[in-house]
Amino acid sequence: MSDTATLEIQPGRLFIGGEWQDAASGRTFDTINPATAETLTQVAEGGAADVDRAAHAAREAFESDSWQKLDARKRGRLLYAIADAMEERADELARLETMDNGKPVREARMIDIKESIDCFRYYAGWADKIDGDVIPVPGPYLNYTRREPVGVCGAIIPWNYPLQMAAWKVAPALACGNAVILKPAEQTSLTALELARIASSAGLPAGILNVVTGFGEDAGAALVAHPQVDKIAFTGSTAVGKIIQRQAADTLKRVSLELGGKSPNIVLEDADVDAAVRGASMAIFYNTGQACTAGSRLLVHESIRDEFVEKLLKRAAGFVPGDPLDPKTRLGPLVSQEQMDRVMGYIEQGKNEGGNLLMGGDRVEVNGKAGYFINPTIFGDVTSRMTIACEEIFGPVLAVQTFSDMDEALEIGNSTEYGLAAAVWTKDVRKAHVAAHRLRAGTVWINTYHNLDTASPFGGYKQSGYGRELGRHALDLYTQVKSVWVNLG
Repeated sequence: MSDTATLEIQPGRLFIGGEWQDAASGRTFDTINPATAETLTQVAEGGAADVDRAAHAAREAFESDSWQKLDARKRGRLLYAIADAMEERADELARLETMDNGKPVREARMIDIKESIDCFRYYAGWADKIDGDVIPVPGPYLNYTRREPVGVCGAIIPWNYPLQMAAWKVAPALACGNAVILKPAEQTSLTALELARIASSAGLPAGILNVVTGFGEDAGAALVAHPQVDKIAFTGSTAVGKIIQRQAADTLKRVSLELGGKSPNIVLEDADVDAAVRGASMAIFYNTGQACTAGSRLLVHESIRDEFVEKLLKRAAGFVPGDPLDPKTRLGPLVSQEQMDRVMGYIEQGKNEGGNLLMGGDRVEVNGKAGYFINPTIFGDVTSRMTIACEEIFGPVLAVQTFSDMDEALEIGNSTEYGLAAAVWTKDVRKAHVAAHRLRAGTVWINTYHNLDTASPFGGYKQSGYGRELGRHALDLYTQVKSVWVNLG
């Protein structure tokens, strides 16, 4: 593998109240390099006692005069300072993300880290623009509204985009004046801890950002249940999202959920085939298919199916699993042994249920290391009843289906419990807009795929969750509205 000696990886401790601490239990767990299956370092295994300490530290910091009376523009400058510090360490953060998560370092640097920096800068600009309204009510009254911070926000993030998902939650929460307890995925804790270090060095007051590493059933559950936590923002699986929603009911805390997806990528008969092939391959193989928006269901019009699949197989052959620290690598490993076993299980189900395995479906070693690599995998002759067409796989596994007209394509596209994203490829502008209107998804791409920007809202329909992250819409997640009446009579 590429030389990693120049990157010092420190054992991960909890960051609570501005201090680095061991878990109350003293327990730690290994964090693994997915490309080698070797241990990178140990991370503190936080639990309920640690969440309790973090919740009280966050509450005290949130209610302190130093935070409550901090000028909004100064809050914005703190976020700018965090972004600047991240930019200074961007190459290091990208390599750390790659070693912890397995994603190709070029993607980590040019997408994950860059967009995380952009996110902090975007919300830094919002900090002094969160305003209320004056409402013309009857009578001798002045009625106005204030947007105030929610309070202590728990952010539970996944392992597929560790730093980027942290930024999506931490940046708007801080811009709105909240305190945050961040619980990263146990597989990928390292960049979240670096974010805490950066934020502290940039001048963020102690206790405003806390990081508790650990497992979902312990640290995550304690965060959801804690009465001092006012809001939970969660990105992850639909199954866990349902558990969080149920647990949060006991304290009636606010919840926003960005959950799973089984996104249809629809190619109509008049599409630019070459462009759609490029888009389809990126839709499923980007980040090794470990994206909730992955275009894992490819719906191709029957008249162009053979041409399309032939070109797709040729292009997919270029996604060769490789050392993720090599800038030329386009397909890295899956994040963990557990995830690899899960994906291989779906591949076996696909074969057993009659799917035609057109390519891949097997593990591969890279540079003699038994990392968690799987070759790009494409199934043809898939029907909507097959498991691989219904369930989120979260790996480089594509299910190809055909349709005879647009109505059938949209019916198949919507025939899922999920509704996170969808795409349509066509040269007909009318068909494009009709499809965009009829698809039940929070994001619809036309003649493109995987486009996201901090300024544009992101979230799901149906069991892909609720609430919108990014853009001005995220401000609704981290503020509450107060109505003030003044008697002028």
